Amino acid sequence: MAYMNQEKKKKIAQCLKKVLGGYKLKYTLRVRHNHAITLTIREGELDFIGNWKETNQKTIEQEYLQVNQYWIDSHISGAVKDVLLKIDEAMRSADYYDRSDAMIDYFDTAYYYDIRIGEWCNPYKLIKA
Repeated sequence: MAYMNQEKKKKIAQCLKKVLGGYKLKYTLRVRHNHAITLTIREGELDFIGNWKETNQKTIEQEYLQVNQYWIDSHISGAVKDVLLKIDEAMRSADYYDRSDAMIDYFDTAYYYDIRIGEWCNPYKLIKA
């Protein structure tokens, strides 16, 4: 059964601090409903959204992005991809496991996690270096 608490959040926060320390990113980390954790990157020097638009040849004008961790390899490129892969690994650092089997409608995971770049009401702020 998926379960997230403040102790697991602290483990993840320590790993994220190591990973994101050199990228000058501002982010928040919060526990949602005791079963999930959400990382929201609010601002920074990395152009996550521009990279996603370029890689996927999209022209939409949104300034936020909810990252699908299963598609990072195929929908993101370059330095942004490397950072997101490190973030994904850090998000799974608190005794994460996933023994789910969708074929038989069985879901067993340690916790769920989301990676967001900005939000609908509070878009990502790209800071030019």
